[in-house]
Amino acid sequence: MDSDKPGLPGSGAGLRGPDSGPGSWKPVLGLADPAEGASARADWRERAAKTGLGTVPGTVFDQPEPEELIELTVIVPARNEEDCLGACLESLVSQSEEIFELGKDWDLIVVDDGSTDRTAAIARGIAGVTVMEAEKLEPGQLGRAWTGKNNAVWTAARRARGRWLLFTDADTIHEPGGLRHAMHEAERHKVGMLSYSPRQIVKGLVQRSLMPLVFCELALAYPPARVSDPAQRIAAANGQFLLVEREAYRKLGGHASVAGEVLEDVELAVLAKRRKVGLRFRYADDIVAARMYRSTTAMVEGWTKNLQLLFNNALMLAIFRALDLFLLFGLPVLAFELWNARLGAHGLEWLGAGWILGLLWLRNLFRYYRRVAKSNFSFLDCAISPLGLPLFVVLLYRSWFQHRILKRVSWKGRSYAA
Repeated sequence: MDSDKPGLPGSGAGLRGPDSGPGSWKPVLGLADPAEGASARADWRERAAKTGLGTVPGTVFDQPEPEELIELTVIVPARNEEDCLGACLESLVSQSEEIFELGKDWDLIVVDDGSTDRTAAIARGIAGVTVMEAEKLEPGQLGRAWTGKNNAVWTAARRARGRWLLFTDADTIHEPGGLRHAMHEAERHKVGMLSYSPRQIVKGLVQRSLMPLVFCELALAYPPARVSDPAQRIAAANGQFLLVEREAYRKLGGHASVAGEVLEDVELAVLAKRRKVGLRFRYADDIVAARMYRSTTAMVEGWTKNLQLLFNNALMLAIFRALDLFLLFGLPVLAFELWNARLGAHGLEWLGAGWILGLLWLRNLFRYYRRVAKSNFSFLDCAISPLGLPLFVVLLYRSWFQHRILKRVSWKGRSYAA
């Protein structure tokens, strides 16, 4: 991909190429591995070389190369996140220690994506945090060629100095030691991309009953063991915690390669599988937590944007979950009516039919809760999840309708082509 290709914000047009002599400009994310680190990341590189997809420095974008790379760059895109950004940054900054010092061994960048609240001020008020503005796009690009989040992330990624890049959302809370643990885990498993599914923090009856339904479907559609298996084509990642090795990120084309994708995390995971950089994905309640939505309105808008993309045929899934709704609530009512039937000589026959329906209901109830338990939510949240079925059905249909019929979705005051 050419650095001065139209549509790439902040392109490197006019910069000197990698062979321009002393002090020249070099491709950022286009480095060769240092000799001492080659063995740790050999697996995915060797696989890529065998498929003819080896790394070719300078093929993605050009930028001044940092004089010295650091271990990690953490990038947090933020748009009107004053309610949660402070807690997120505090949990990140607190991970600085003598052997992993913020500003020396790693850095933290917040990209303000056109916020109209105190997001930027909160970020600037925390020591050690670098704040930058998302680059301005040409008229008509936002919502078509680029999503706001992808543009914000790309703004920072092209300036990143880390050997690893962590993209994480403003609504996350990171456990102590989580950053170093993630890098060590990626190196131990010899993968170029590591993504964690966070422990979800939910508040209120609506969230607590709906979210287990969504996440159990995600667990069934994207089993972590299969996602992490290089032999399997299935791919997934969670943009709330997405760690990518510098060369792997360049090899994927960075966020510029998924510039207009609403579900950019999954699309990057697909590229990671396709280009053999190595992908690991798992639930990580010990590393990171997230509160995705702070209101029912935001939750409805967010899942409307995502469900059709996550499940492909959201309409069919809506039909199956509507059937669940009938079986869970309709069968016991019908069985009760049969038990109390006043049908003379045939009363015993109807009573037997009622017991059969009752047994079918118990079997369906067991099957339902066995599936919902895969969501990794608490026992109580799973127990009340049937109450969320009507809303889940509506959201699945709404997402299908907006993507397939209207072909437009909205998020945080912006409209995107679906």
